[in-house]
Amino acid sequence: MQALTALDLYERTVQDPARAVDLLVSRHGGSPRILGEDFAGSAALSRCWVERVPGGRAIAVDLDGASLGHAPHPLVEAHVLDARSPTLARLGPCDVVHAGNFSIGELHARAEVLGWARSAHARLVHGGIVAVDTYGGESAWRIGALERRRREHDGSEIRWLWEQRAADPLTAEVVNALSFRVLWKDEVVIDRPDAFVYRWRLWSVPEIIDVLREAGFAAVDAHTRLDALAPGVPEDPAVHAGCVALVTGRK
Repeated sequence: MQALTALDLYERTVQDPARAVDLLVSRHGGSPRILGEDFAGSAALSRCWVERVPGGRAIAVDLDGASLGHAPHPLVEAHVLDARSPTLARLGPCDVVHAGNFSIGELHARAEVLGWARSAHARLVHGGIVAVDTYGGESAWRIGALERRRREHDGSEIRWLWEQRAADPLTAEVVNALSFRVLWKDEVVIDRPDAFVYRWRLWSVPEIIDVLREAGFAAVDAHTRLDALAPGVPEDPAVHAGCVALVTGRK
């Protein structure tokens, strides 16, 4: 069977870029062509955007050059940059600027989030949108884990474990981790514990709305119940009583 890296496993399980592209196009409401994907990781969303959107181009930004170089695409312009860099404000024009996979939590100070939002506003054309996701609800501060499984076409099975190991409602800081196992005929052939560990500041929906408004965005709203952890798998409210929200604002 094919050897899979941690990024390969992440893209096959946690991400659903086709669904995300369709959602962003729908929220834009017009015919967006250029995407700015910040905190892009392996730029899976950007790659899907240029394949799915007619005449689409994408500008992917991430601090990790190795992740950005995971699967390069000729229509994706990649920049190894910190999201706090003033250079971001010059990476445009864009029709959509997106910070997904809860990555806004990499910024721990409100001033940093506001600075990012203002640079996103500067990059957008008139009528463009910014989109930021986060999670919240009853389970947001709960310690625990979720395991999901996915059967691949070659008969192998990917199992991934999402853990929230620490959560402090006084500082709004959380520690989360993703681990992967791949089984072939009931034998573990790939085992990647703690493939990704995140130490985020968990920004709530009201906080993100407030920052986007201060940054100059109009028509700011939020859309909840987006299950970003398990593409194609219905969320079990008895296990994970929370929500994944997408907050958008229009320039």
